[in-house]
Amino acid sequence: MGKLVVNTFTSLDGVMQSPGMPEEDREGGFDQGGWQVPYFDEESGQVMTEAIAAFDALLLGRKTYEIFADYWPTAPGEIPFAGLLNRVPKYVASRTLTGPLTWQGSTLVTGDFVERITAVKERHDEVHVIGSLDLVQSLLRFGLVDRLNLWLYPLLLGNGKQVFADGTVPTALRLTESVTYPNGTLQLSYETAGAPTYGNLAGDD
Repeated sequence: MGKLVVNTFTSLDGVMQSPGMPEEDREGGFDQGGWQVPYFDEESGQVMTEAIAAFDALLLGRKTYEIFADYWPTAPGEIPFAGLLNRVPKYVASRTLTGPLTWQGSTLVTGDFVERITAVKERHDEVHVIGSLDLVQSLLRFGLVDRLNLWLYPLLLGNGKQVFADGTVPTALRLTESVTYPNGTLQLSYETAGAPTYGNLAGDD
C-alpha cells in the first residue's frame, strides 16, 4: 500500500484559501489571494521541489484540478516541476465533473470514495494532494491520509477557508520533521497516528 501525502500552505490562523494568486479563489468574497507569494525564497522553494519530485501520482479536487489544468500543460519548461506534473498520473475526485478530462493523464475518481482512493494508493508508492481543501477534509474524515506536510506562514488573514474547519475528525499526529526558515515560515511534517488519547491534569481523585 502506498502513502497518501497532503501538502498544505496555511496562514498562522489556519487560512488555506487562494495562496498563489489574487484570482485563484474568491469564494465568500475572499480578497487576499496571493498571500503566500511574498514568502517564497530559494531555500524553501528547493525543498518544495524535492518533495514534489518524490511522488508518482497526484490527487486533486475539482477546483484545484481546473486551476492546474488551465496552467501547467502550457507552463514554461524551465519551471522545475512542470514536466513532472504533466507526466505523472492525475486523479480527480469530483461529484460534478463529467466526460473526458482535458489534462493529459487525468482520470476522474467516481463511485465509492474510500474504495477508489484506496485503489489509487495501492497502485502507487506516493500519492500527493496539493490544495483541494474540500478533498483534504474528506480524506481526513475517512482516515486516508498517511502524512501531512504543513507549511505555516507568519501572517494572520482573519477570514477565509480553514484547513481544519468544523467537521475535522479528531486525529493524533506524530511530528517527523520541523524546519524554520529565515522569513519565519515553518515546515512541519506529521504522520497520522490514530485517534487522540486523553488524560486529566488534576490527577486521580
